[in-house]
Amino acid sequence: MLQNFFNEILKLEEDQKPLWGKMTPQHMVEHLILSVKMSNGKLTLKCINPPLKLPFLKKFLMSERPMPKLYVNPVIGEDLQPLKFNSLNQAQEKLKRETDDYEKFFSDNPDATPVNVTFGKLNKKEWDVFHQKHFTHHLKQFGLL
Repeated sequence: MLQNFFNEILKLEEDQKPLWGKMTPQHMVEHLILSVKMSNGKLTLKCINPPLKLPFLKKFLMSERPMPKLYVNPVIGEDLQPLKFNSLNQAQEKLKRETDDYEKFFSDNPDATPVNVTFGKLNKKEWDVFHQKHFTHHLKQFGLL
């Protein structure tokens, strides 16, 4: 599933400007790496939302509604995070490895429910929907979809 998105991410250029927001292409790719690591068992975070709010958030997640533009993730804040990789290409390669590990993780652990920092525990189907919405959001941000 994520392979199709990855092919679009390879079209990013270092100096490409977003249609909204302040992320650079590399910031966006490194941001996606973190979200995939949450889902492949490599990054364990706590959900920031109270349990009573989760059913409403999951209803949004599973709906056709897109993620809102200019949403500020309270965990990350408004400022850009420091880059961890030396280049966009290195970040893209890391994202590819993490997406491959995502598929392997759920192949090996089909009943796993890693925690999403916003939506709480998600199963494979819910993570697939999350990634589809999240990757689509950021690919549109850079005019790739």
